Parts: sequence; structure tokens; C-alpha cells
Amino acid sequence: MTQPGPRGRYGGRSAADRRAERRERLMTAGLELFGTAGYAASTVGQICRTANLSTRQYYEEFAGREALLIAVYDQVNAEAQAAVGEAVKNSAGKPLVERIKAALTAYALSTATDLRRAKIAYVEIVGVNAGVEEHRMATRARWAELIRELMRAGAAAGEVPDRDYRLAASAYIGAVNGLLQDWCATPDRAPLADAVDELARISAALTG
Repeated sequence: MTQPGPRGRYGGRSAADRRAERRERLMTAGLELFGTAGYAASTVGQICRTANLSTRQYYEEFAGREALLIAVYDQVNAEAQAAVGEAVKNSAGKPLVERIKAALTAYALSTATDLRRAKIAYVEIVGVNAGVEEHRMATRARWAELIRELMRAGAAAGEVPDRDYRLAASAYIGAVNGLLQDWCATPDRAPLADAVDELARISAALTG
């Protein structure tokens, strides 16, 4: 006689596995719709149809559209952070200007090679409401802190003056986001490599 499977399993898969799959499908649908039609034009119903899930299943994972937008935005940034961390590690020992460019290139390639990701990172996340804006600014502050860490390491090595780079890092992150936002929104956009090169020239002001 066949023994029943473990409680909470269906078709050989646990409830946790099935829920993780549903969440991933919703995240994929959010990336597609927010990154093409846009956040304001994408309803929960459309997201559910794209993911082939019910609205009940949606609300088991996310409180609303805003929560999904933040989750997709956070995923884009987490993957970019991993890429930047790897680039910084691989460029260890090189001059500071090269380390900054390596980090910048990894960031741009991670967030902007796929225009859906770029649109979410630089366009759709901006100005949704006060809560989302607070979340975006906190994320931006973490990126600015990474620049400050690079500058502190450069100062310790005698490559740049030992000073507080808080304002410089904030200004640079603003330049990066502003240029990539404009690049993303421009139909006849230049190659991404050109945008990276322009940002690398701007970064020279940090180390000059």
C-alpha cells in the first residue's frame, strides 16, 4: 500500500516550494509589466494574468502593487550590489580611478543592460508616493556609502586627500542615477558603454 506523502506536499513539492514559485512568477510579471507598460498602467489583475495566478494568490505574497514594485526594485539593486562587490574585489590593488570605473561598469551593466530593469531602477520607482520615495532614497544612500568606502580606502593608500566624501558621494550617485534615467528614457539612446564612459569622466572629479 502506498504511504501518503509528507503533510503540506502536493505533486512531490512542498507548500514552501510552491509559494516560492508563485512569488517568483509574480516578480517576473512585475518586471515585465512595470518595465514595459509602466507602474501606473499596470493593474494587479494584469499582473496576475501575466503570472497565470489568481488575485488571492497575489495578495498572499504582496499587500498591493507598491509592495511588488519595491520587491522588484530591491531585487535589481541586490543583483547590482553583488556585481559591484565582485568588480571591487577583482580590481583590488589597482589605482582608485580604475576601481571606481570597475564598480561603475558593473553597476551599469547589471541595472541597465535590460531596459526593463533600467526603467524600474531609474524611472518607475521615482515619485510614486512618500513611502516608496523614502525607500528609494535609503537605497541611494547605501550606494553613496559604497562610494565613500572606496574613497576612504583611496585616502588610506594616499591616492586622494583624507576628508569627508559624504557630499561628493551623494553628488556622484545623483549624477549616475540622473544620467542613466535620461539614457533609459531617450528613444534614440547612445550605447550603454558611452554612458559608462561619460560617468567615468565625471568620477575623475572624485579622485582628481
